[in-house]
Amino acid sequence: MTTAYLAARGYEDQLDEELGRLGAAVVDTHGRLRIAEGPPVHAAWAANTWWDAERIPVSSIGDAARELRHRQRNWALYAPVHRGRAELVQDKLPHVAAHPLELGEVAPDAPLGSWTLLDRDLVLAATRCSNPFPNGEPTFVEDREGPPSRAYLKLWEVFARLRRQPGRDDRCLDLGAAPGGWTWLLARTAGEVVAVDKAPLEPRVAALPNVTWQEGSAFALAPEDVGPVDWWCSDIVAYPDRLLDLATRWLESGLVHNLVCTIKFQGVTDHDVTARFAALPNARVFHLDQNKHELTCVVLDAA
Repeated sequence: MTTAYLAARGYEDQLDEELGRLGAAVVDTHGRLRIAEGPPVHAAWAANTWWDAERIPVSSIGDAARELRHRQRNWALYAPVHRGRAELVQDKLPHVAAHPLELGEVAPDAPLGSWTLLDRDLVLAATRCSNPFPNGEPTFVEDREGPPSRAYLKLWEVFARLRRQPGRDDRCLDLGAAPGGWTWLLARTAGEVVAVDKAPLEPRVAALPNVTWQEGSAFALAPEDVGPVDWWCSDIVAYPDRLLDLATRWLESGLVHNLVCTIKFQGVTDHDVTARFAALPNARVFHLDQNKHELTCVVLDAA
């Protein structure tokens, strides 16, 4: 079984370390792509994982296109080498409209395969991938007027990738909310948002009718004092171990239905704490295109 892991841009070393720790048998490197033999592993530092990848010998550009079309319709190209030849193949495949997402839009649900030219006459292709966006890189039509920071794009990418977001009957909690980027996004669709921070929200966000700001520390807040929340969200700057303790306490309270938090590394990447986040019940840990030296942990349907 062949699995290919496409490193998040600029974080190839983190992926290599992670794959080594997980025992993935990497046999080849192709740009940011790590090609491994054996059972797949969950690699958080992979922008996209190609499952059941297949090496396909081809005799020409047309033959490569036919082989790919025979397997499925929609394909995304990754071309660190042989780019000109690969683009000629891609031109013969059905066009995939990867338009920038408007606010509220989510990823298309049509299967999107990934492929590359390992050599002029050798294709590596996978019909199933972990990320619905080409090479794990969505594009957004940014709102440059409403949100007080670009941090909202991280949370939007989570919702778009998972095809799930708060609804009008949902109550959300945003910890470490100031200046209010995540709160602003949550307030667009949720019925209620409670924003907690020692610093106040940006006035335009604080004035939204479904937003309540509560002054205080996210770490001092008791779950029973807040009550049930449908979405527990945190982009707070905190040591990963401390954030894990905080998230665990809330999840164990039984008051959290869905959780989204950013794991921010300071200095060396802590793969041990990443594994502990991933071990939370129903958890998924991955690197967003909008992430920097950080990962995102999502727990859905916890309560």
